[in-house]
Amino acid sequence: MDNYEEKIASDPRICSGKPCIKGTRIPVHLILGILATGEDFDGIKRAYPNIGDADIKACIKYAAILTEEEAGVVI
Repeated sequence: MDNYEEKIASDPRICSGKPCIKGTRIPVHLILGILATGEDFDGIKRAYPNIGDADIKACIKYAAILTEEEAGVVI
């Protein structure tokens, strides 16, 4: 997933502007938190059947880019 912008959007009218998976009200931080507990992609997709692997990978890519930006490096 090189282009997370295709899957992640921030709209002030949805979830107070928090980045979400496009077409949903599922915030990126929720998916990342679930991954951090050790859940796998299949478990996330069972809980949220309207998202796919590409959506989950976009959340990870988005987080990676944010951490690089904080360090002053842009991917």
